[in-house]
Amino acid sequence: MRNNVLVKSAGAALFASAITLSGAAQAEKWDMPLAYSATNFHSAVAAEFAKCVGTGTGGGLEIVTHPSGSLFKGGDIKRAIQTGQAPIGERLLSGHQNEDALFGFDSIPFLATSFDDADKLWAAAKPTLTELLDEQGLHLLYAVPWPPQGLYFKKEVNSVADMKGIKFRSYNNATARLAELTGMSPVSIEAAEISQAFATGVAEAMVSSGATGYDRKVWESLTHFYEVDAWLPRNYVIVNKDVWSKTDDATKNVINACAQLAEYTGTWRSKEYTGFTLAGLTAGGMTVGPAGDALVEELKAIGETMTAEWLEAAGDKGQAIVDAFNASK
Repeated sequence: MRNNVLVKSAGAALFASAITLSGAAQAEKWDMPLAYSATNFHSAVAAEFAKCVGTGTGGGLEIVTHPSGSLFKGGDIKRAIQTGQAPIGERLLSGHQNEDALFGFDSIPFLATSFDDADKLWAAAKPTLTELLDEQGLHLLYAVPWPPQGLYFKKEVNSVADMKGIKFRSYNNATARLAELTGMSPVSIEAAEISQAFATGVAEAMVSSGATGYDRKVWESLTHFYEVDAWLPRNYVIVNKDVWSKTDDATKNVINACAQLAEYTGTWRSKEYTGFTLAGLTAGGMTVGPAGDALVEELKAIGETMTAEWLEAAGDKGQAIVDAFNASK
């Protein structure tokens, strides 16, 4: 019921603002860099968000999406928005954990392993993250979770000992640390480069969702996907704070309404995409299924180490997020 009310209220706000803006004299254009391919569900949601804004503003604001890191590579998107090179964009939230540990709240192993828990964790962290982004000259619009993260390999893996020496694709501090604690070698690789990295042997394994593996057709190089539901990281859409402050209230109302819809539909798509992509990996020839009990126990022990390290780095604010999340369960 709550979600239906959210969608209806967002739609009403959008309709009202569209009437207000229907007489806009000249369209403004915002380029929106995206790190993932156009077929990825995050990129599809962003494209629909952009269309929603264009429709809602009566053509007064045109948002043009640039997927696959074609405008800025994933690791450069946040900085590009901060410096005004792009007014808006999407980035993996935990990709900035090296700036502040708080950005990695959604990549604490085995803390939130379901969509419901991920939503509760986001509710607990959102006020702190919004404040942090504001201090960095950024305005948060919406965030959408990825499906649960699993482990990809090009061989059967039954224990942490089987991982030793494997070249492991990392995309944030948590994945790099996971590689270190399991004896693998972390290699930083952007999403747009995954297929080539596996095909050329630059990387041999990764932790990611079924969505990423399906989109990049990793069955052409990898053989196994183990469901471990380690965490559900989020992508977030941000706007340059100066650009946002200069945007008129009617346009802000449209953007906010479209952002609400994007977060709702994006989360729904992520849930639906989970089963679809795992079936796609299987159809591609991969062995897909839960990790063995022994491996899970070893990974959870590593997760406890990583959780303690994150809490130490994130300090009181990080502990407050975890406490609020635990209280909501």
